[in-house]
Amino acid sequence: MTCQAILFDLDGTLLDTLSDLAHSVNEVLSRLGYPVHPVEAYRFFVGEGIETLIRRALPEGYAATDEQVKEIIIMMEKVYGRRWVEHTRPYDDIPEMLTWLEQRQVPKAIISNKPDLFTRVMVRELLPDWQFKVVRGAMPGVPKKPDPAVPLEIARRLGAPPRRLMFVGDSSIDMLTAGAIGAYPVGVAWGFRPVRELLDNGAEAILNSPLDIIKLF
Repeated sequence: MTCQAILFDLDGTLLDTLSDLAHSVNEVLSRLGYPVHPVEAYRFFVGEGIETLIRRALPEGYAATDEQVKEIIIMMEKVYGRRWVEHTRPYDDIPEMLTWLEQRQVPKAIISNKPDLFTRVMVRELLPDWQFKVVRGAMPGVPKKPDPAVPLEIARRLGAPPRRLMFVGDSSIDMLTAGAIGAYPVGVAWGFRPVRELLDNGAEAILNSPLDIIKLF
């Protein structure tokens, strides 16, 4: 495909956030007297927003009310606001990849199902040397990925028709989002989910390392 712009997922794609997410949720679970989970389990808990993360992490068979989940989310956001800086970092070669794209003036944007505040703070603090035309996280009342509404809005702001937009992510949600808007779906092998999941959900290419993106150009 002829790529005019790139839309990146954040967690599991540009930033390795898994440990801090897991430790934060486990701290909340422990406070509430619930069992905690190994870090690796969170690979399959994250990706669809904080409410889904909390519901998946709660004990199996525990039917939490919406109000209880809201209270746990508030606890989680406070803990995560303190702990996200402990281990979260860009994956190896992400800086080099972003620099390569910037040198070629490829417009870039980020879309995440992580709450918008955390998304913006992390990009500002951990990816400060590169320009992203749009950075969007999850916002109340706004559909999350894989809904096409926000990605289509971002494509317009990038000045690229969806068929000329490369969508890079690490989960089925990202591949389905790319398919929903007619973008070119590219999966990453270093993220949270297995490559098989990406291929089964429409990935047209798999990057084994960030600099593999050069081959797609």
